[in-house]
Amino acid sequence: MNTPAITFQIADTAQLPLIVGTYNASIKDKIATADLIPITVESRADWFLKHHKKRPIYLVCYQNKYAGWLSFSDFYGRPAYNQTAEVSIYIEPSMQKKGIGALCLQFALSQCKKIDINILLGFIFAHNAPSLKLFYAHGFEKWGHLPQVANMQGALRDLIIVGKKIE
Repeated sequence: MNTPAITFQIADTAQLPLIVGTYNASIKDKIATADLIPITVESRADWFLKHHKKRPIYLVCYQNKYAGWLSFSDFYGRPAYNQTAEVSIYIEPSMQKKGIGALCLQFALSQCKKIDINILLGFIFAHNAPSLKLFYAHGFEKWGHLPQVANMQGALRDLIIVGKKIE
C-alpha cells in the first residue's frame, strides 16, 4: 500500500540509525517500550539482521519525509508458531497524530498473507490507550492481560496482548 502521502520500503542496514533514533525517542514516555535507557545502533545490529523477507522491517515515509518504521517479529521462536508474528510500529514524535499509525497497521495487515502470517499479535502496555484504540479499531481483540509485568522505574505496568486471525 503505497500512496502519494505514505510509502513503505524494506529497510537496509544504512537506515538502522534512523530506526534506533525513533525507538529511542519512545523510551522517555514509558508508554511504548520496556527499555528504560536509550539503545545503540551496535546493540540493534543482530536484531536487524535477524529480520528477513518473512519478517521484514519497513521504513515509513510520509509526504516524502521519514516518519518511522514497522516490523514483523517471530513469535516464540518454535516451528509450530511460524505463522504467528508480532507487529511493532514506531512513529517519529513530530509525525504522530497524523493517522500514520493507522496507515502502518493497515499496511501490516495487507502484507500478512504475502509473508505467511495467519495470526498477528501486538504487545501493548495497558496505559497506552492510543495504541490499544488503534488496534481494536482494526479488528484486534484482547487475547491476554499480564498484570504488573513491567517495572518502569517504580511504576508497575500491565501488558495487553492483542491478536487478530488473518482471513
